[in-house]
Amino acid sequence: MQKPEPFVKPDTIFSVTDAATLLKGVVETAFPRIKIRGELSQITRASSGHIYMTVKDAGAAISAIIWRGTPIAFKLEEGMEVVVTGRFTTYPARSNYQIIINEIEMAGVGAILKMLEERKQKLAAEGLFDASRKKPLPRLPQRIGVVTSPTGAAFQDIQNRLRERFPVHVLLYPATVQGITAAAEVAAGIEYFNKMNNVDVIIVARGGGSLEDLLPFSEEIVVRAAAASHIPLISGVGHEPDWMLIDFAADVRAPTPTGAAEMVVPTKLALFQELDNLWVRLSSTFLTRLSNAKQRIEAINIKSPHQVLMEHTQRLDDLGRTMNILITNKINLAHQRMDIVANFPTILQNRMNALSQSVTHLGQMLQSLSYKSVLSRGYAIVRDANNNIIGRAGAGTPASIEFADGIVQI
Repeated sequence: MQKPEPFVKPDTIFSVTDAATLLKGVVETAFPRIKIRGELSQITRASSGHIYMTVKDAGAAISAIIWRGTPIAFKLEEGMEVVVTGRFTTYPARSNYQIIINEIEMAGVGAILKMLEERKQKLAAEGLFDASRKKPLPRLPQRIGVVTSPTGAAFQDIQNRLRERFPVHVLLYPATVQGITAAAEVAAGIEYFNKMNNVDVIIVARGGGSLEDLLPFSEEIVVRAAAASHIPLISGVGHEPDWMLIDFAADVRAPTPTGAAEMVVPTKLALFQELDNLWVRLSSTFLTRLSNAKQRIEAINIKSPHQVLMEHTQRLDDLGRTMNILITNKINLAHQRMDIVANFPTILQNRMNALSQSVTHLGQMLQSLSYKSVLSRGYAIVRDANNNIIGRAGAGTPASIEFADGIVQI
């Protein structure tokens, strides 16, 4: 840049105030409007509403001020890269220079998209976009709440489409849809309808615009209000290609405000067709049931009282015969059981005889197996003094000999 020529004489003496005023005039005259790109830091909002910050890059930093009431389309955050438009001035009380910002925008679409993606991941991690949170839309809502600008085309489009399809009662919560206050007003509208519980469905709407213009609908305050709504909420922001973070938190995302109106109510023609279909189905079902009832009635034979009496008499005869058979069978079974009881002594005697024969046979077997029978054939048992049997010569000193008819002590 070309260095400007000095216009103050070297030997001129100024007071501090005069020098500061002269410098202020020079700076403001030389830089009535300037654009600066840099990174935001040290953001402070004063009680007066003014915002103080620093715009910096790797080599320098400039103090900046945004006066209260200056429109800002997005939330200012530390480290955000922006392009500010304003004018240079000086602040003599602290002997520094600063830029008064009139406009501020993010530094390109890439920076905005990066910020939105980071915010989206953060809110998604909290579960605000989960499908399990989505609520179904009511079939035929009686009252629809709309959060949008009352003077914008979006509200007019919604009203016109609702009148064309199926007129319902519409409640408007007026909110700015662009600028620094838009996000807070839209969130307040959602919270208002939920608090009053006076509508069946909520539409948050805004027409198309640049990515920067639509940023309020991606602010956390709006996304959280949409996710917390217990009333079904439709997001109709921008046009088909536009995706804001409120679209992910809403129960249904509409491509346009008009599309939101089409989603929330059916057309009168569709309702008439549905009623016609129901009438056809109902008529068909009724005629079928009527025909079946007629056939059942025609199949009924009216009988005379005498015939009815004879049929009942026949049933009694059948019951009598059945009872006789049952009673006879019971009596025969009882006789059989009595015969068994009468023959019980004989059966018991036969059983006793069989047991006696078995005992005699066992006794004979025991006698034949006894060692006494062996001794009766001329054998003897030799025992020592401890009454142990001596089975071999030299195995011990005999003390007694047992024969079949007695024991001899030696």
